[in-house]
Amino acid sequence: QVQLTESGGGFAQVGDSLNVACTASGGTLSSYAVGWFRQGPGNERSVVAAISRNGIRTYYIDFVQCRFTISRDNAEDTVYLQMNSLKPEDTDKYYCAARQINFFTNNYYRSELDYNSWGQGTQVTVSS
Repeated sequence: QVQLTESGGGFAQVGDSLNVACTASGGTLSSYAVGWFRQGPGNERSVVAAISRNGIRTYYIDFVQCRFTISRDNAEDTVYLQMNSLKPEDTDKYYCAARQINFFTNNYYRSELDYNSWGQGTQVTVSS
């Protein structure tokens, strides 16, 4: 399984943008579907966005639709989550997750149970 490392989180003001990245090592990310999840203290982990192996299919929860964009650069083994028009409600720790799939499968996955590789997370804090 690949090892995942998130980066790019931090502090932002309302309306600002952040671009968080998920970089893989120990494997080729192009063989994996990837999801971004969020989790706050005392809360369950929940999906924010997901992307298929080749990047053609994407999924967003309604709350981030039109504000966040998930993309991937398989040559760089990296998946990005561009976060625009940030709101205080976006404050959480963000995790990326990967699921290895075969060449003929091109789905995205929305449940944390579908993933078996996780990063350590990056904190995003938005202040008003």
